[in-house]
Amino acid sequence: MPIPVTIVDYGMGNLASVAKAIRHVGGASTVVSSPGAIESAERLVLPGVGAFGDAVKRLQSARLVDPLLAYLASGRPFLGICLGMQLLLESSEESPGTHGLGLFAGAVRRLRTPLKVPHIGWNTVQPVGGGAGLFEGIPEPCFYFVHSYVMAPADPSIVLGTTDYGEEFPSAIGKGAVRGVQFHPEKSQKAGLRLLESFLRMSGVPTSGR
Repeated sequence: MPIPVTIVDYGMGNLASVAKAIRHVGGASTVVSSPGAIESAERLVLPGVGAFGDAVKRLQSARLVDPLLAYLASGRPFLGICLGMQLLLESSEESPGTHGLGLFAGAVRRLRTPLKVPHIGWNTVQPVGGGAGLFEGIPEPCFYFVHSYVMAPADPSIVLGTTDYGEEFPSAIGKGAVRGVQFHPEKSQKAGLRLLESFLRMSGVPTSGR
């Protein structure tokens, strides 16, 4: 029986690629843009490509912020991809004065590296503390990145993986049933599909456990 997965459409994500990858690993993916669909989701994916401020404005105009916050507090499995992960923090240098979802304390900052920005291409992820099962069955975690900004969470314990691109930055985070990745699993071939399989197997975690 396919596992239902709800993908949030707010006009800033690789929706078709994400939906196809999830279907490939046994998920029944549905793309939605209504508050009610988020509230009733069993398993939620928030993709994202573009600017932090634009994303927040789109979520606000579509009345999706409160449903997302309620979902995140419910303990049901959640995966944020690229910008969708960054939105979990409080703010971003890219868009001063704009408030993110604020699930985790901290800010998003521009890459501080002598290498070319944006960071585009394949790079490895070093799991931290086992990666909370996110990288299970992936002997050499290597994924496809496209980004100029990175997360700087206030609590280092939420970091599940790091990547080096002239500087080390968090490339995977998580707590409870929430997971976020800076890279694009839907563009990362076998490793990305394996990671999505791990997400489909995740169980919910009660709010009190977060």
